[in-house]
Amino acid sequence: MLFFQSIIRRATERYQNPAECKSLSWTSTICDVEPVSLTSCLNVSRRNRATAKLLIERYFRQLTQGCGNGSCTNEFCASCHDFQPLDNNLAAAKAFELFKVNAKLCDYHPCIASGSDESAQPDSTMGDNVHCLSENTVCMILNACEERGDYSALTRAIGKVFSNAECLMKSFRKDEPKAAENLDSKKSKELEKQSEKTGASSTASTPDEVSGEMSNCCDLTVDIEAVRRVYAKLLSIEQVEAVLVNAIIYLTPNVELDLEYLDVYEVNPDYLNIFVIVMENGNLHSPEYLEVALPQFCKAMSKLPVAALARLSKLWSTYGLSHLRRMMETFQQLITFTVVSNEFDATNLVNDDETVVAATQCLKVVFYASILGGDVDVEHNEEEEEEEAESDELTLHELLGEERLYKKGPRVDPLEEELGVRPVDSRKPLLPFEDFVNESLNDVVEMDKDFTFFKVNAETKFSFQSCPFILSVITKSQGLYYDNRIRMYSERRLTALYSLAQGQQANPYLKLKVRRDHIIDDALVRLEMISMENPSDLKKQLFVEFEGEQGVDEGGVSKEFFQLVLEEIFNPDIGMFTYDSDTKLFWFNSSSLENEAQYTLIGIVLGLAIYNNCILDVHFPMVVYRKLMGKKGTYLDLSDSHPVLYQSLKGLLEHTGNVEEDMMLTFQISHTDLFGNPVLYDLKDQGDQIPVTEDNRQEFVDLYADYILNTSVERQFKAFKKGFLMVTNESPLKYLFRPEEVELLICGSRKLDFEALEKTTEYDGGYSTDSQIIKDFWETIHSFGEEQKRLFLQFTTGTDRAPVGGLGKLKMIIAKNGSDTDRLPTSHTCFNALLLPEYSSKEKLRERLLKAITYAKGFGML
Repeated sequence: MLFFQSIIRRATERYQNPAECKSLSWTSTICDVEPVSLTSCLNVSRRNRATAKLLIERYFRQLTQGCGNGSCTNEFCASCHDFQPLDNNLAAAKAFELFKVNAKLCDYHPCIASGSDESAQPDSTMGDNVHCLSENTVCMILNACEERGDYSALTRAIGKVFSNAECLMKSFRKDEPKAAENLDSKKSKELEKQSEKTGASSTASTPDEVSGEMSNCCDLTVDIEAVRRVYAKLLSIEQVEAVLVNAIIYLTPNVELDLEYLDVYEVNPDYLNIFVIVMENGNLHSPEYLEVALPQFCKAMSKLPVAALARLSKLWSTYGLSHLRRMMETFQQLITFTVVSNEFDATNLVNDDETVVAATQCLKVVFYASILGGDVDVEHNEEEEEEEAESDELTLHELLGEERLYKKGPRVDPLEEELGVRPVDSRKPLLPFEDFVNESLNDVVEMDKDFTFFKVNAETKFSFQSCPFILSVITKSQGLYYDNRIRMYSERRLTALYSLAQGQQANPYLKLKVRRDHIIDDALVRLEMISMENPSDLKKQLFVEFEGEQGVDEGGVSKEFFQLVLEEIFNPDIGMFTYDSDTKLFWFNSSSLENEAQYTLIGIVLGLAIYNNCILDVHFPMVVYRKLMGKKGTYLDLSDSHPVLYQSLKGLLEHTGNVEEDMMLTFQISHTDLFGNPVLYDLKDQGDQIPVTEDNRQEFVDLYADYILNTSVERQFKAFKKGFLMVTNESPLKYLFRPEEVELLICGSRKLDFEALEKTTEYDGGYSTDSQIIKDFWETIHSFGEEQKRLFLQFTTGTDRAPVGGLGKLKMIIAKNGSDTDRLPTSHTCFNALLLPEYSSKEKLRERLLKAITYAKGFGML
């Protein structure tokens, strides 16, 4: 064996030499498929040492053990009748020679875990001649085994088929006769009961479990219901469980090689049957599989081409909730098991763990299946802004070698593109989006390294940001933070270079100097000039200065600037937005007299808030964020933006009487303008002449919703979105986040957990958790009402919202500010720091604190 190992070492060293590898005429066969030349599809210089080792071992095993096929005709296989036996050393040398000339490799036909003496029973060889399985075949063998009390024939048949790609691919075809016809009534009832226990009922009695139609969309040749009934019967037999584990362990490395180098799926699309059948095993999440079998299976599955993964996703989307959840939990359990079983850090990255990466890529297939199987709206997309024509001139980023960091245009996932569906298209997936987030993984992923892989080394290193569904909003916001900061530093450096070249003073920040009394006018003029002259300046770090006030902006002044701008713009007296007192939400005023520049300003403000990691107190319905992400508003969006109208239209759709006579509606609607005057609008030409009937009421509802959410506010929203994209158009925001997550980034969380804030607060200047005033302080805070708590948060941090991840992520500091005094508490909102004098009593503390948070406003209070 030492000689064999040296042969492998020599071979793999040569295998990594492109010059020698190019001289090889690489061909191979799989199953009954004709030899496939890899000259056109394989870059030999990329073959790795592990691949060579596996191939040589397969040749060596073929020469020493044979393939197990008694009728084999391969002269280089020990199972062939004309083969002359070789000792191990000669076999090792011969294996290397066969490897160099790419000789034929047989399919392996092992007898795994026979477990008993084959000569003990006359029928013990029943499973040896089985080359594929059907429900009928399994039940026949199973009946015979049960009568003899010996399952060896069954285990050999299962092991032989499940360890061989060709055999498994041809198994459980739809055109096979049903096994129930060959079973007596007692056996049939037992099988039915067992199937129900595992959730694999053959009757598919509920709507979400109907899988008989799945082949219509995927042309699948596997009888899924038969597979589920067979698994339900087999998994109750202990001997079979071990055989299935061993079979997958042998099967998957060969399947991985076949997919990576032989393009077997393109040659025969039925190769997908292997993955469909294996994934129906309801025990894949059990410990027996987690160690070796499932990781190897995931690695093989991740090698499937995009078209095959898309086909698999479409198929699984028809399975129903319970089956999809089982598969999702299987991959999630493998990821969690692998993460908690290893120690990952900045040097040992989880990105380098093949099992975690492969399981994540498999989980992506389930993620899109969940979207496809739920409520999807692939239509109603906003028109994308036309991108500027690319110039042949090199940009400064390209000259500096940074072009990959600043690619324009949204990133598109290949599987998403193949399926033609995006997460933003999902109204309600089969499985909640939150179920795909793996907290254990989020705890160990190093986002600074992952960001680099995502932006720079995407071709060679895996980034979890390419599978954003598995990351929490907190983790993704860290990735966005790195992206924003790198852009800020880059713009700062570019400004310095331009200044040196042109002999001008550098301006590395986006500086806004505004007057409190004219904050909108000043901000509007300054930002409008920047957006027209040099939009890239919006990517610089924001630096705000209030005229006539001292203070360096380290975050707190910017926060106050955002709040003051929002307070003025959303003032109902200005009329830019309408306010619903019931929902407490704002909507664009279609009759507003303000120009588009003001709407562009508010869009820029929202973009700058994300870019500068600030939280804003804005109250938009979710449809606004869906529209920002590229979707149009539809009837369903009215439920939170215009709930009264939504209920009226819903009543129209559900009306069971005579719609035309009872409702007396036409395709002409009315609404009020800014001054309360009625305005008529025809949803269709001559709408006042078209009555709404039972047949056209859905069209009426769709047109009504489209007018309210899209057409009537098109001018205002287009300007608003333009401003937002000025700041975020090159950001991965649209790729990483769903609309509800974008709202969380902008507005923060509405849930205020002050218990979490207390646990994470730090103390300075002599205070500690044991100080009496600190104990009195938290008792006072916890006794406040909701509004008082928000005032305190506004006073201390500059906003009344919790950041992404909750108040526990705030890192507030309480510092001692002298002994007992009549002075009020003060704060440094830039640092989330509260300066608290050591008051003599709890009552005085409460009175001073309430006065400070109630009347505080402006930098002059500090």
